[in-house]
Amino acid sequence: MRLVVCDPPRHGASIAAILNEVIATTTALYEYSPRTSDDMSLWFRTKDDARFPVVVAVDDSDAVLGFATYGAFRAYPAYKYTVEHSVYVHRDHRGLGIGRTLLRDMIARAAGQQYHVMIGVIDAGNAASIALHEREGFHRAGVIPQVGYKFGRWLDAAFYQLILATPADPVDG
Repeated sequence: MRLVVCDPPRHGASIAAILNEVIATTTALYEYSPRTSDDMSLWFRTKDDARFPVVVAVDDSDAVLGFATYGAFRAYPAYKYTVEHSVYVHRDHRGLGIGRTLLRDMIARAAGQQYHVMIGVIDAGNAASIALHEREGFHRAGVIPQVGYKFGRWLDAAFYQLILATPADPVDG
């Protein structure tokens, strides 16, 4: 396995397939509808315009095993040093350390881009993701009970954060 920067024409359909499987079968994403190719095109453009990375884990044949990214936590200027990340692994490759490798890469990239806080919003019932984040130094910042509704039940969103030593010289404005 190796990590590469996403090339949307080459990796985009595989990323969409991973997302759509997660949407259809899990509570890792509080979404109901699958992502269309138009949705994904806009998603990739938005990431690129904002200089947010999209990294894919691929095998020797360039098949996508998983991906990770981050984006703005909130749209207000004072949040400019905070990002919310996402890590998704293909269902056939979960539990093999791919998520950990992708998360570590996101942490390094966020520090390199001078962000200060990384936020992971995790379904409170997702024990594997919570354990991964805690192993990588994230701390539980809080839970919002019953904030989502999917598969006929209320869902609690757990917020996990990692404080980075960056930026060297933060500024207002």
